[in-house]
Amino acid sequence: MKKILAFAGSNSSTSINQRLLTHITGRIQGHEMKLIKLIDYPIPIYRADDEKEKGIPVNVTIVKNLIAESDALIIAANEHNGNVSAFFKNFIDWLSRADRTFLKDKKVLLISTSPGARGAASSLEYLKRILPRFGGQVIQSFSFPSFHDNFKDNKVVNEVLDMGIEDVLTTFAHQIES
Repeated sequence: MKKILAFAGSNSSTSINQRLLTHITGRIQGHEMKLIKLIDYPIPIYRADDEKEKGIPVNVTIVKNLIAESDALIIAANEHNGNVSAFFKNFIDWLSRADRTFLKDKKVLLISTSPGARGAASSLEYLKRILPRFGGQVIQSFSFPSFHDNFKDNKVVNEVLDMGIEDVLTTFAHQIES
């Protein structure tokens, strides 16, 4: 049994990425799942002067340790204006300052959604490029389009998308077990 840590890059109390993530993590069987909300770990905007004067914030260290204790990650990537949110980018910045290889040997499943037809694909592509810099291995990704049309009553109502999620989760499970 592998330990999987899951979180969304959103700081919204009504995050659709958090809702999709909760649904997806509920479908994973046979592994120890820990689902957190980054908003529960407040941190300041990264500033080199603050790092020099005050060091790494405690909540950054807590999240870094949660990542270190995990075998794999599921990250839901929200999108603001074609990029990851400033909130999530700030977390990545701080984590990389705490430990440049904070994702070393971590297998990562990336998911994303948005109200639009692209399903936050730009944010997903950004994370696919950036996470390997910190040691992460993105082994699967899935962009879920048109959230409000395809997800109702906490379930996927589009059969094709549901099969796609199942396929991604099956591949992810095989990859983390090997």
